[in-house]
Amino acid sequence: MAQNIPSLESIERARELVSKAARHTPMESSRYLAELLGQPVYLKCENLQRTGSYKIRGAYNRLAQLTEEERARGVVAASAGNHAQGVAFAARELGIKATIFMPVGVPLPKLQATRRYGADVVLRGHTVTEPLRAAAEYAEETGAVLIPPFEHIDVVTGQGTLGLEILDDVPDVATIVVPIGGGGLIAGVAAAAKQKAALEGRSIRIVGVQSANAAAYPPSLAAGHPLDVEIQPTIADGIAVSRPGQLNFELIEQLVDEIVTVSEDEIAKALLLLLERAKLVVEPAGAVSVAAIIEGRVTTDGPTVAILSGGNIDPLLMQRVVAHGLAAADRYMTLRIPLPDRPGQLARIAELLARASANVVEVLHTRHGQGMQISEVMIDLSVETRGPDHKQAVVETLRSAGYDPAIVEG
Repeated sequence: MAQNIPSLESIERARELVSKAARHTPMESSRYLAELLGQPVYLKCENLQRTGSYKIRGAYNRLAQLTEEERARGVVAASAGNHAQGVAFAARELGIKATIFMPVGVPLPKLQATRRYGADVVLRGHTVTEPLRAAAEYAEETGAVLIPPFEHIDVVTGQGTLGLEILDDVPDVATIVVPIGGGGLIAGVAAAAKQKAALEGRSIRIVGVQSANAAAYPPSLAAGHPLDVEIQPTIADGIAVSRPGQLNFELIEQLVDEIVTVSEDEIAKALLLLLERAKLVVEPAGAVSVAAIIEGRVTTDGPTVAILSGGNIDPLLMQRVVAHGLAAADRYMTLRIPLPDRPGQLARIAELLARASANVVEVLHTRHGQGMQISEVMIDLSVETRGPDHKQAVVETLRSAGYDPAIVEG
């Protein structure tokens, strides 16, 4: 192994430290995903970790390495959520003062949790860039130790403890699928898993997954060095990182076998599947590993583990994502139908939808709109369907009765 890769011995030592704060999270099997992949599939449930994500592992390991003099100066970090909670919790457990800079629009549950763990929270700016700058300035001015979210060997080593747990629970694992933001998690997991497997005379395939709207690693690896990419809006905000860390990039270049991307619709579908099939609440960033399996972007010749990296999702976002996931899976649609403005038309539409076994969720009825005739009304119907075939059957039922329904996208 190359010199900058954390040794298996250092990851084993980190496991002893991290076990004081982090729990050994469950490993759940998934029949549905196994049928899709043709191999056993297991879900590593870091969404059930203390603080709601794997971040506690790297944060605690980093803070535990600080000298007494460094601990006395306190620590500072910047984050929109999971890293903030991990640092705040670790600092509380180790008796260290923590200051966390967060964006002004951070979801309330994440803000409250970070404060509840005892950190001083400072709201600054509207993107994570401004808190990062403010945290660096605070460290310079006060002497507090800056705790990066992924770009430090102690953080990577701490995240590697997750790789050891995976091998404890699924000793014959052939492929591990890992969400990627900055790259600390996959770098640590790959270092642990590859070195442990090498001692057994075998190899383990490591597949990383990024949101297509925030995929800095594919172009960076193609160029041979970290690149900045423009991040498009993504529900997977936990892995929306515009530039790989230099340390993480070097480790991933050496250890990771493949990196794939998934779309917003695919992430939403995966989150919905995890809710319905596995009964697990997972944040969008934590569900990208499952999205890649569902969409056929993971190949394997043996047991596969998908890491669910976090479960900290704002309820309002979950409401929107579930609705989006239903639409992406053709289980929910909105129809816009022009109707003659006379009694009985709405009842007729309802009768046709009942005949097609479609459940109406919401109805919007208006006489006002561009392009409408004076004798017309327009209705928007939100309808539950059972999939693409049923969705088409509903539309055809309305058309065969002389109506002109249009599917409203978005």
